[in-house]
This record gives sequence, structure tokens and C-alpha cells, in this order.
Amino acid sequence: MVNTASTMLKLGTPAPDFSLTDTVSGKQVSLSDFSGKPLAIMFISAHCPFVIHVQDELARLGRDYADTDLQFVAVCANYVVSHPADAPDKLAEQAQTCGFNFPYLYDETQEVAKAYTAACTPDFFLFDADHKLVYRGQIDDSRPKTDIPVDARDFRAAADAVLSGKAPAEDQKPSMGCNIKWIPGNEPDYFG
Repeated sequence: MVNTASTMLKLGTPAPDFSLTDTVSGKQVSLSDFSGKPLAIMFISAHCPFVIHVQDELARLGRDYADTDLQFVAVCANYVVSHPADAPDKLAEQAQTCGFNFPYLYDETQEVAKAYTAACTPDFFLFDADHKLVYRGQIDDSRPKTDIPVDARDFRAAADAVLSGKAPAEDQKPSMGCNIKWIPGNEPDYFG
């Protein structure tokens, strides 16, 4: 388990466009499908211990906010040659087992992950209804092998602020997780 922190993309950044295949339905899902709605984009994977630690809470978030304007999308960008547990069929299995009620997209070229400066799994990005970044970072303070409960406290506070027309607090903590498994030679340059 390599601890990698999120990059903390600049607040106010417009959501980069994407069009990826949902591993469950097989349908194309694009940023434009969520026009005029706040959107949470979560970079996750099937094998990562950090994601496994929070995956039930991710499903709960989808259910808890189902009757609001907030939309959710999960994306996996891991290189499946080196990490076959993150192949699209395994992602679909994870989504069904956990009860995800949101699209779970596969970013085969890793271009979407790069556009969002995603660094780890899980890595969370919350955009307002104009698709401007208002929150990025951790879901909460819990980590594997800690006694801190998984409750999505940080993410929920940001989501509730957005839904009430307010800006989330700007004091945001980076997410921590396994590094995205990049295609050899395709590593992004935003790590410095």
C-alpha cells in the first residue's frame, strides 16, 4: 500500500470534459449529461484497500443524495495489464456488490484522470451546478487500520453547502490512497 496524496486542483477550475463507458450499463456517459447539476467525480478502483475501506460509504452517499440535484460518477483509470482486478468487468462486479446507484466509468487511456490531475484512489472532486470545482480532497479522516469511523464528514459538509447555494469551506484536506496505476510511460507530469 503506497500512500499517495491528491494534487488539490485549484478551486474554481472548470470540470474537464469526458465521455467514457459505464462498466455496468455499457452506455457512454459524458460531462454534458449532468448539465446544470452539481457533480461529484470520484476516482476509485476495485482492488485498492483505501477504496475498499470507504466503498460502503460511497454507496450510502449515492443513496442519501439520490433525491437531490447532486449527481455522482465513479471513474477507474488503473492500468489493467498490471492490475487485472480493476478490469471493467471487475468494476461492474464491485458496483453491483456494493450497490452503487451511479455510473462507474473506465478510463482506459487515462486521459480523463490526467485532465482532473487525479493522483490516488480514492480521489474526490465536487463541482457546483456551473461545473466549477468547489471541493477536492478527502471524504473524511478515516483510513484503513484506524478506529476513525467512515462517515464522509468532509465530503458531506461540502455537498450540503453546494446544495444550499453556499461555498464549501476552503480549508480542505488532501485525499490519501493508493497511487493510480499508470500505463508505463504515461505517467503525468503534475507530480513535479
